Amino acid sequence: MALKSTLKTALFSGIVSAIAAFSAHAADLTVGANIGNVPWEFQDSSGKVTGFEIDLVNEIGKRLGKSVEFVNTPFNGLFSAVQSGRINMAISSITITEKRLESVTFAQPYYDSDQSLTVTAASGITGLKDMGSKTVGVDTGSTGDMWAEAHKDEYKFGEIRRFEGLQPAMLDLVAGRVDGYVSDIPALLYYVKDKPELKVVERIPTGEKYSVMFNKNDPLAAEVNEVITTLKKEGFIAKLHETWFGAKAEDTTSTVQVLDMPKGK
Repeated sequence: MALKSTLKTALFSGIVSAIAAFSAHAADLTVGANIGNVPWEFQDSSGKVTGFEIDLVNEIGKRLGKSVEFVNTPFNGLFSAVQSGRINMAISSITITEKRLESVTFAQPYYDSDQSLTVTAASGITGLKDMGSKTVGVDTGSTGDMWAEAHKDEYKFGEIRRFEGLQPAMLDLVAGRVDGYVSDIPALLYYVKDKPELKVVERIPTGEKYSVMFNKNDPLAAEVNEVITTLKKEGFIAKLHETWFGAKAEDTTSTVQVLDMPKGK
């Protein structure tokens, strides 16, 4: 019994020490991101996580004097992760919507976007009008998913197939398992620019704006919002736009303009 007791004590002490060591090295801000969402958050050829939003959040952390850790999370899992407190905030070109504002909080937007239809160049598809009876790929729970579901009867889609990010969707598109992919236009324009076998054939106007997402009424959201205001005034986010998209951000967009935090009804 004494030996068992000693072993139990040693084991307990080891667990406590391990927890303490982990806590000592845990980051101040845990950020959920769907890694593979080019050019927002993805791994470069060396395996390093990089992207527009990675650069933005790293700078936000620096300005707040907090360390940052990115946690690879499927897009649809980001919402429950912030609500449960498993992560402090989430990025992944997340669109602000009235519905989402009922359960989460967003900082002010920093990017204006639309959806798009991407197909293979060899398919002969020139737009949504050619997608009748065809299979459409979308990211699970994304605004592209919502748009396709809402317009499936209008365009007579044959099937909506859901994916966890751009890469698996592109593999199925190239392999012919889906006929078209509906997702955020900036990510697709960036992705296909050096891939002549793929083509963005139609912009789908939705008036979307992206931002960082937090648990409902989390005070951290206001802190981050203030930093975003500062970064806009300094031109930091506009410079990120030039770096990642090779074009100047228009003065009328949320990349440049300081805006209020969005409020739900």
